[in-house]
Amino acid sequence: MQYAQNILFDLDGTLTDPREGITRSIQYALAQLDIHEPDLTRLEHFIGPPLLQCFMQSYDFSEERAWQAVNHYRERFKVTGLYENRVFDGVGELLGMLGAQGRTLYIATSKPSVFAREIARHFDFARHFKVIYGSELDGTRTDKVELIRHLLAEEGLDPADTLMIGDRKHDLIGAQRNGLRAIGVGYGFGSHAELMAESPDWYFATLAELHQAFTR
Repeated sequence: MQYAQNILFDLDGTLTDPREGITRSIQYALAQLDIHEPDLTRLEHFIGPPLLQCFMQSYDFSEERAWQAVNHYRERFKVTGLYENRVFDGVGELLGMLGAQGRTLYIATSKPSVFAREIARHFDFARHFKVIYGSELDGTRTDKVELIRHLLAEEGLDPADTLMIGDRKHDLIGAQRNGLRAIGVGYGFGSHAELMAESPDWYFATLAELHQAFTR
């Protein structure tokens, strides 16, 4: 991977473990709509995909009702859930090493930019990234294909010199449809089967393996 000058990182499940904040905020949103789910593990599939579509698919919501759920989710997430998060062990060292190698780093997340920037600031890794790209609160660019296309255009990046790293199929699909090579990582929230179904260029089960790949 010596040839990748530009590296795009997904956020949730790739840089941080947002399990508690996201699932508790989903639980809160559902409760406002009189749906009660006491088991947070049953809500982990919400980590990664765009929330609006996930509410529609998981609960057969209309788009209008799904937006109600998203807005309830944000009520809790922007105050509390955003900080119920932790940076994966070793991420700081990895980002520091990549920066020292002269690479340019970006975040590409379907999470709204306003939340992604605050998470990166609060957990002190924003300094490693040139720009943090996310979606808009109205749902614009929650799709990873659209988001990565926008990032490449805004930054003037050559897809052949750019690499995407993520833990869900959406990251790999977004990369491949924009001509980027992609790394799937197994320590996040996408299963091995989900990632391998998208034929990533590389797959690393652990963050230590990912780190090692960039030292060769």
